[in-house]
Amino acid sequence: MTRSPEAQLATLCRKAAEVIAPEELLGKLRRASLTGRPLRVKLGMDPTAPDLHLGHTVVVQKLREFQDLGHEAIFLIGDFTGMIGDPSGRSETRKVLTAEEVARNAETYKRQIFKVLDPGRTRIEFNSRWMRPMSAQGLIELAARHTVARMLERDDFAGRQASGRAIGIHEFLYPLIQGYDSVALEADVELGGTDQKFNLLVGRDLQRAFGQEPQVIMTMPILEGLDGTQKMSKSLENYIGIDEPPREMFGKVMSIPDALLLRYYELVTPLPPEDIEEVRRGLHAGGLHPREAKVRLGKVLVGLYHSPREAEEAAAEFDRLFRDRETPSDVPPYRPPGELVEDGSAWLVALLTAAGTCASRSEARRLILQGGVEVDGILVREEAYRLPLDREHVVRVGKRRFLRVVPPEPRKA
Repeated sequence: MTRSPEAQLATLCRKAAEVIAPEELLGKLRRASLTGRPLRVKLGMDPTAPDLHLGHTVVVQKLREFQDLGHEAIFLIGDFTGMIGDPSGRSETRKVLTAEEVARNAETYKRQIFKVLDPGRTRIEFNSRWMRPMSAQGLIELAARHTVARMLERDDFAGRQASGRAIGIHEFLYPLIQGYDSVALEADVELGGTDQKFNLLVGRDLQRAFGQEPQVIMTMPILEGLDGTQKMSKSLENYIGIDEPPREMFGKVMSIPDALLLRYYELVTPLPPEDIEEVRRGLHAGGLHPREAKVRLGKVLVGLYHSPREAEEAAAEFDRLFRDRETPSDVPPYRPPGELVEDGSAWLVALLTAAGTCASRSEARRLILQGGVEVDGILVREEAYRLPLDREHVVRVGKRRFLRVVPPEPRKA
């Protein structure tokens, strides 16, 4: 911790959506500098899906910043809370995962997290370590430290109660257990997305109740997915996984909406501010084409999560398929008819059949399931896949059939 507390604060607050409270964090940093005891910085994630994606890395990169400044990085895998399901932002009760599903996902988290964090300086914890031994009496005593009124201050709970939708008692337990994790770890700082603010505040409250100094909360922005609107999520198929093959990762980066380019540069790359500012100026002045900015971004991300050599190879392969003479650049555009369009997308099976690219829906289904269909260079294997129609896409079927899909004509008022 050779940098001054003030300099550390400036670095750590960069990109953060909110810090509660900066003056408390500065005080903790000053104390750490004087005593030589690094801050305990906690980031918890429930292993509810098998893969980490770029949306997760927004906050994981912040944990790495604390780590690089000499503080203790605690990556908490919520194997206990994962079986409850985080109700944050949910309009319905989340499906409960089995212990086997959670354990399987947790193993992949442990492996993938070290694509960002330094394994030699990271403490991995599981909240089952202190929750499984807790007795029913202990859980009741924990619940007695919070109120239903406070729980209903959450927007998602309040909305569900007002509309008559069910709220499970176990969902009330989730913020309490996440908050108790901070007590068990004696966390100085807890990181999370902006959607986690309520849960993180419960941690502050519980630490006070247990006689501990309350943790500082730092929330990070939520990254939009490839659809350009909704939160990046595997369930929405709008994600870029950090463990995906280089070619698939690069191809997905090339499909990022132009309007989100700078946001991706700012939130998911380790580039210094001056490099990002150069990209900003180039895009705004027109000297940097969005396609070239995406190529740069793709190389940075593939290089970060794979290797610089694989990044160059992925870029060259993408060019070979989609820019050179052998690419489908001369394929005439196909505009889907209105009857195929629903909620701004079209079922790919029906689209390929209507365009004549496949002779029948059964052929289209078979090719998709066999791995013979790509959208913008990315393999599609889901029979139910719906193609977003907000921008142009290149669909390849087999080795030689291509379809260039353009957005439908806007409906006349």
